[in-house]
Amino acid sequence: MSQVVSLRPEPLPGAPLAGLFASVQKAAQDGFRLLYLTLGWVLICGGVVLAILPFLHTLGVLLLAIGLIVVLRNSYKAKRQFIQMHRRHPRFVHPVRRLIRREPEIFPVLWQQMLRLERTVLPSRWRRAGVWRRRYFKRRTSA
Repeated sequence: MSQVVSLRPEPLPGAPLAGLFASVQKAAQDGFRLLYLTLGWVLICGGVVLAILPFLHTLGVLLLAIGLIVVLRNSYKAKRQFIQMHRRHPRFVHPVRRLIRREPEIFPVLWQQMLRLERTVLPSRWRRAGVWRRRYFKRRTSA
């Protein structure tokens, strides 16, 4: 005796509602994505405003970074634009990428930016950061 095996599953009693549930779930996901994008852009705008003020600039930079993270995680178009900007201006965007990772490299980025600012602003005989690093933060070699 041969048995016929069908690869098509049997229809479930609530199958017509499955499509409805899927469409409702998709609409909810799109709604939450729009809500997150709005929140991210509000954080970015607030961060830009606070970064301009003299005493709140660190809070502004923090809000700017958080808003950028929220927008980049929820918008494909923003991700593409950020990658294109990184390809065009890697020197300016790469520190931002290092700061918005899951485990950011905060102190190395701050050190690098301090060295860059020192090199831009001060003449070579006044630069002290590199000398301090070589003098006080020598690598310990095990003998």
